[in-house]
Amino acid sequence: MNNIKDLSAIIGNPESEQLEYKAVLPPARSLAQMIAALANSQGGIIVLGVNDASGEVKITGLSEDFYANGVTHKAIDLLIPKPEVRYEYVTKEGKRLYVIQVEKSRSDVAVENKIYIRKGHQNILSNPETKKVAATQLPLIRKVTADLNNFRAGTTGAKSKFIDHYAGVLNIIDDLSNLLYPTSATTPTTNQEGKILMRILLSSCADNFEIYLTDILYEIYLANPSTLKSIQQVTIKEVLDCADMQEFVLYWAKKKLGKLQRGSVKGFISDNHQIKDLGVLDDSEQDKIEKILQIRHLYAHRNGIVDEKFLQFYPGQFNLNDEHQLSTAEILGLFSYLVDIVNKIDQAAILKYQLATL
Repeated sequence: MNNIKDLSAIIGNPESEQLEYKAVLPPARSLAQMIAALANSQGGIIVLGVNDASGEVKITGLSEDFYANGVTHKAIDLLIPKPEVRYEYVTKEGKRLYVIQVEKSRSDVAVENKIYIRKGHQNILSNPETKKVAATQLPLIRKVTADLNNFRAGTTGAKSKFIDHYAGVLNIIDDLSNLLYPTSATTPTTNQEGKILMRILLSSCADNFEIYLTDILYEIYLANPSTLKSIQQVTIKEVLDCADMQEFVLYWAKKKLGKLQRGSVKGFISDNHQIKDLGVLDDSEQDKIEKILQIRHLYAHRNGIVDEKFLQFYPGQFNLNDEHQLSTAEILGLFSYLVDIVNKIDQAAILKYQLATL
């Protein structure tokens, strides 16, 4: 393998099958996919600290607030088998860059059982899960599935995880029509097992929306460490309980979700200027998200039985101790709404914070 310092001469060339640029430090899962794609193709190098989003290669440098070695180690740990990889900081035009050199692997390198390859300047999943589509598939399932597939390109690692989860839930709904919509997609199921499963699926997707917000905050913090600075105080124990700075950043991102998990979407956005400054969620959208999360709370903690708090969000629509139910069509509509919200946040965050995309 050539000396990495010798490879600095090619930095500035356009992206290619063997050269990938990222302006910022990506999370470990995203970096693992990039390394695997090169290893499964012709090998090549990844350069962090170079921006080519506008079509012009610009050497911007990598922030010194985080150590790329730690993220790289975690990325390599996700790979099976582990390819031959070298990594090192280099200096170019007075800017600090991080170069990862990947050798072509003799066998397929997988990330979470997925095989990525490099085509041109893109990383492509070569073994996507395929599911035979029945002629009787609900149009709403077909629509949301198509939206998810369309939203996969140029996405953050946070959104990629979100899409994978929702795709799995759609497959469950599609496979279990006899439980979830035995008579009609617009009529709530009367099957007890179907009711339980419906509550689980809605709660799971609402939870995953919150996980996306944790992950996107983490990616923003990694890419722009200055956004983490605030007047809020942390304890020495909180810092020492984390193995490294990256782990602390993830811990802090999760802690920021406290208000959201208590149902205060507006409080969460107000406290997190990283999301607020994107300017993509107006008051009506925040209200609708809050109502969806209230349904999740009711399903997760009350088995769908309406309580006083729920009535505050849905005045005049239900009675105390009613059993709250949604039809499959209504749940798919809520899923579709959250997918659109995530897509809006993701696109705006990529532009504002120059996040690494897959």
